[in-house]
Amino acid sequence: MQLKVTNSPFTEGQVELLNKLLPTLTDAQIQWLSGYMTFYRAGTASAESAVALQEPETAAAASALPAEAVAVAPAVPREATVLFGSQTGNSQRLAGKLAGKLKEQGFEVTLSAMNAFKTNGLKKAPYLFIVASTHGEGDPPDNALTFYEFLFGKRAPKLDGMKFSVLALGDTSYEFFCKTGQDFDNRLAELGAERIVDRIDCDVDFDGPSSKWLANVIDAVTAAPAAGAAASGAAAAASAGATATLTESEYSRSNPFKAEVLTTINLNGRGSDRETRHLEISLEGSGLTYEPGDCVGIYPENDPALVDAIIAEMKWDGSENVVSGKDGEEGQLRNALLRQLEITVLTRPLLEKAAAFTENGKLAELVQAENKDAFKAYANGRDLLDLLQDFGPWKLTGADLASILRKLPPRLYSIASSNKANPEEVHVTIRKVEYEVHGRKRGGVCSVQVSERLEAGDSLPIFIQNNPNFKLPANPETPVIMIGPGTGVAPFRAFLEEREELGSDGKTWLFYGDRHFVTDFLYQTDWQRMLKDGVLTKLDVAFSRDSEEKVYVQHRMLERAAELHTWLQEGAHVYVCGDEKHMAHDVHAALLTIVEQQGGMSAEAAAAYVSELQANGRYQRDVY
Repeated sequence: MQLKVTNSPFTEGQVELLNKLLPTLTDAQIQWLSGYMTFYRAGTASAESAVALQEPETAAAASALPAEAVAVAPAVPREATVLFGSQTGNSQRLAGKLAGKLKEQGFEVTLSAMNAFKTNGLKKAPYLFIVASTHGEGDPPDNALTFYEFLFGKRAPKLDGMKFSVLALGDTSYEFFCKTGQDFDNRLAELGAERIVDRIDCDVDFDGPSSKWLANVIDAVTAAPAAGAAASGAAAAASAGATATLTESEYSRSNPFKAEVLTTINLNGRGSDRETRHLEISLEGSGLTYEPGDCVGIYPENDPALVDAIIAEMKWDGSENVVSGKDGEEGQLRNALLRQLEITVLTRPLLEKAAAFTENGKLAELVQAENKDAFKAYANGRDLLDLLQDFGPWKLTGADLASILRKLPPRLYSIASSNKANPEEVHVTIRKVEYEVHGRKRGGVCSVQVSERLEAGDSLPIFIQNNPNFKLPANPETPVIMIGPGTGVAPFRAFLEEREELGSDGKTWLFYGDRHFVTDFLYQTDWQRMLKDGVLTKLDVAFSRDSEEKVYVQHRMLERAAELHTWLQEGAHVYVCGDEKHMAHDVHAALLTIVEQQGGMSAEAAAAYVSELQANGRYQRDVY
């Protein structure tokens, strides 16, 4: 449509300029111009800010406008807050992706770990997006605890006018799947915020669902009316607690690198009832790099004997072509069960789907919502073969099975080496898990593969997972206290190798424990050499089966309470790695006791002190 002088308030020269400009504008440019004219009338912007915030093509078009008009273009960006609660770094990376996409849409973004976010600014946030994992048995991750407690406390504000959405990460093999994300989602709605995109709960194979959520959020915010003129993508992001991905390698979780195993060594001595493998893996040609505290993800293979037993039980043809998983990979049934699909863990969603393929009513009863205890008792320690043996007869084909099983997830292991000390190599420490239950021997998928079926020269599909929540202090002179019994000591080998390469003078103290001194002292020669060279300042050990009374690392901590408290007063950082259910809780309790007694504090004050250590990154845990 062409403007005419007779039906508009413009002069003939202005109409000519507008008729040249308007047909060339995109919808986004028209929206920008609409908001711009509103602020032009109010006289609120300067020419400098207007020109700086235009995209090149918009700036060129605007040059056709009268100079007086260009002089007052506004810059009113929309604001969004993206918070993450992350234990291993997955939620943090996804939050960072969302922040980047929002900035591309002209948002000014605050990206922050929950424990670094100033809660007094929450009420002012027009958009809030939360990405949170669930840890342990339904618990928030460490860096989400303070925000979680604030949001569920009496000081939480009303959030009328806020728009929000939540992405939850979890594992369906746990009873309280995605509980932390669900809690955040429900609480924000209770406080009056408007949910603009429904929460998505992600299982261990989270790439597809998380991508869908990211796209849904961007669609929602771009469809929403702007609070003012649309802003440029040059908005700043406050990235408190965020760490950029270290590597630009083409290899990743979704595209693993086939890495050659250079060395595999059993670290346990002769006569031990344990087997712990030290693997040295080549990164040559991958472009992959890492820092101490990061993890290696390994895509394992299922036990061939278990795969063959499943196929035999159902009288299937292992060479049958099937489509497996959400990605729709085609291949032979046996190969899919061996390398692509989870067969050792029973989840509620799997049993619910399987119930449609059997006339055995007992399976349907087992997965009823009110029967959670019965399901938990059955699923504990059982695998797919048990399920097929216990609830037949089945009308289930190999293709049906492949369609209902979830993808075989990678196993994450703390890196036990420094990239500076071992260029183009990565070392990991893996303890074999084996036990007998329900009349059959069972074992850890990856740990049994590594101990029984892997040799030097073989290859493993791997990727590096950055863990920004378990990092050495930025200042190499800062004292560090490391508590890691068993394979939990792995990342501290990396810490110490790194400090050795850097020539750091900061004090280091390692608490290590296992069963027997003679057979189970992992990396003993490394610690002895580091003590001699001064890289390791102090070493305290606890071998629980070498004395009548069992002694663990927390007991050694309490014995050294006065000195440990002195190190804390000197600014030491505390690191804990290992078992979350028992060891980490006992170590935490010991730390509280030391702070309370040595610091002359009340129990409440000691808890507040330890919480502050966590909030400031001086108390970090890599627990599982």
